[in-house]
Amino acid sequence: MTPRQSVWGTVIGTVVSVVALAYAQVALPTQPLLSDYALVSGGLVPVLVGMLALAGACLSLAYGLAAGDPSRTAATRVLLLAGAAGLMMSAIFPTDPGTSQIGTLSGEIHRWSAAVVFTALPVAGWTLARRRETAPRWNAVKAMSVLSALTLAIYLAAHPASITSPLIDGAAYYGLLERGVVLADMALLTVMALAAFVARPVVRAAVTPADQAEAERPEQLAA
Repeated sequence: MTPRQSVWGTVIGTVVSVVALAYAQVALPTQPLLSDYALVSGGLVPVLVGMLALAGACLSLAYGLAAGDPSRTAATRVLLLAGAAGLMMSAIFPTDPGTSQIGTLSGEIHRWSAAVVFTALPVAGWTLARRRETAPRWNAVKAMSVLSALTLAIYLAAHPASITSPLIDGAAYYGLLERGVVLADMALLTVMALAAFVARPVVRAAVTPADQAEAERPEQLAA
């Protein structure tokens, strides 16, 4: 996979995920969390497509980094693979209904897989941008990583299962925050791909006088 293909794979996978989840949001009865749409009629397919497409975006970016900059991106690639695995597990194991008082094994796997995704992607962005030269594209990756992490922290504080939720009336808007976390992670993946592969300088090997003389010698002998 070339860098250009990696960028396109990441962007296309992210766009497909946005479209699929937006369809569920617009066409189906409103649900507290995005994964809850899989439990209503007609919602399973768009949720599966959205999760699997975003997993494909993570894999495309990880593969491109392995081909283009393997020595500096090992930690980032591991985190991207963890995010992709978490998305696939979340797709395979549906969440529990919001009205259920008993947590099933499938629901627990779904929740912990989602936790891996939401945690791994911001850290992946930070590890990719750290120790890079000062440039707008790397600053954008760092900013998106921080924004994603902050949105996740506020979402966790607002979630009804959190002890801080009653203090900030989190039950009224935690679903909106979850959507914000997902959108921030999608934007982060796109920014990471563009920063890593777009507008990279073409490195040409410098030709030394000795190399040039060596190249010209066969021509002189032929003459």
